[in-house]
Amino acid sequence: MRTELASEPGDADRPNEDFAGVGLPASGQGGSVVVLDGVTPPRTGTGCLHSVPWFTARLGGALTELTVSLPDVPLVDALSRAIARTSEAHAATCDLSHPRTPQATVVVARWNPDTVEYLVLSDSALLLESPDGEVTPVLDDRLALLPRSALATDALVDSTLRNREGGFFTAAADPSVAARAVTGTVPRDEVRALAALTDGASRWVERFEEGDWTDCFRLVRKEGPQALVDQVRTLERSDTAGTFLGRSKRHDDATAVYVQF
Repeated sequence: MRTELASEPGDADRPNEDFAGVGLPASGQGGSVVVLDGVTPPRTGTGCLHSVPWFTARLGGALTELTVSLPDVPLVDALSRAIARTSEAHAATCDLSHPRTPQATVVVARWNPDTVEYLVLSDSALLLESPDGEVTPVLDDRLALLPRSALATDALVDSTLRNREGGFFTAAADPSVAARAVTGTVPRDEVRALAALTDGASRWVERFEEGDWTDCFRLVRKEGPQALVDQVRTLERSDTAGTFLGRSKRHDDATAVYVQF
């Protein structure tokens, strides 16, 4: 088995809000990948004493442990338990009802000799490659399908769309949000390799249109996750007019994990 991981902050002066973990049980019979993209908080605050990296480290750590230690527990339940555990760690000091309480997108893949399970919540991406080279993207596209006018301001998003019906969902303080994730299971022999990307890395496809998901996967498989992150950084620096990025931040935290069975 081959595993590779690359993660870089968008700004060297700010901590990386992403989380990535790979769990490989000693039995050698399976494993899991967990990738979180922490949601950058607004300047107006979050009602929480803790930073987004604090949150993603705890949620990601709990989720990595649970997916490995409880292999028979469905991923939705594992995410729900991880959110509950993380919420309990700061419920006494923070306002977890605040719409911007620390939160993150989630990608989880877990495999055993028979199956590959997956869970995707919000706008990070999971790519599955079949033995014949076909790449299938697993996406939660609810945010992408919203009209741009509905996303005009943070206040509008927070009051009408964030973790609401008709909007989009992230892992924050409510364990029930896990049931909103995109989930599925495929036979292990139908997956040769997989890649998990935060949206800072998937910009290569979704913003800069350097290729499709198959092209992106081939780049990661051939040159490694760091090559994808490096190419994204080059593209970001060259987009001085904001042609591709528009109002989005110039550089975003970027994480890519590759697993080949």
